[in-house]
Amino acid sequence: MILTLPGIVVGLSFHEFAHALASNAFGDPTPKMQGRLTINPAKHIDPFGFAALIFCGFGWGIPVQIDNRYYKHPRFNEFIVSIAGVTMNLIIAIVFSIITRFAISAWGREVVLNDSIQGLIIKIFLYVVMVNITLMVFNLIPVPPLDGFGLVTELFNLKKTSWYSSVYQYGGIILLLMLLFGFVSKILHPLTSGIYSALLNGIILA
Repeated sequence: MILTLPGIVVGLSFHEFAHALASNAFGDPTPKMQGRLTINPAKHIDPFGFAALIFCGFGWGIPVQIDNRYYKHPRFNEFIVSIAGVTMNLIIAIVFSIITRFAISAWGREVVLNDSIQGLIIKIFLYVVMVNITLMVFNLIPVPPLDGFGLVTELFNLKKTSWYSSVYQYGGIILLLMLLFGFVSKILHPLTSGIYSALLNGIILA
């Protein structure tokens, strides 16, 4: 459990920072005014989301507030802001896969199986990869308030539909029910395992 903490801190902090950075780039001063234009974990980590990621395998940070009135192209800009967080998680997973590959090449594969300092470092790197994959997949679920709903909303222009406000309003309840009845786990596990295996075989152990 302790070995997952660096991955959780990095994953949550950079995920929310990416949202803030993207919105700021499109002219929205809100994230900067609220102190979110930083990778400082204290600005981004939600205690409940942090605990959920440790004990339940999925979690969330403090959502970055945006004001799309500053955007020149609101629909496109909101799409980019929504996808920025999960894109950052994917980048981190790939970067740490590459770092892990070089570490294993330098220290040997056998260190992964022992409790040496090198072995612990590699395990931490592997957890960083797995945590960021999990954050990416979880946030892509198209249910509010997750990023996936924002992506689908802008992609298909759902804000003009009659049911959008109702779905958005009760999204938290819908997500909670999905968690309680195991639907989230059924979505997460196959996808996270598949992506992790692809990185493991394609980069880390290639």
